Amino acid sequence: MSDEQVYEIIEVAKKTGKLRKGCNEVTKALEKGEALLVAIAKDVTPKEIVMHLPLLAKEKGCKAVEVEKKEELGAAAGLPLGTAAVAVVDAGEAAELLKHLGE
Repeated sequence: MSDEQVYEIIEVAKKTGKLRKGCNEVTKALEKGEALLVAIAKDVTPKEIVMHLPLLAKEKGCKAVEVEKKEELGAAAGLPLGTAAVAVVDAGEAAELLKHLGE
């Protein structure tokens, strides 16, 4: 799956659904079982900040994907700055895109 597909899902979900932005918010969404998709930036330093997210996502049965740049992830989520992680909590009109993710 390409970064562009992930960004598209995040952008559509931002307009018609609900997102959680930032490592702490994403962790909370995963722990509550609310997250449908988690996107994690590869260029986060130190890596320890986001190392727990893929494991937690797997434990909760949520798909976790890595994208190249935190700046692009932040822009897709509508933020002026980069962000380490974004969780799609309500896909809204991106539900169909989410279904086909990884095909």
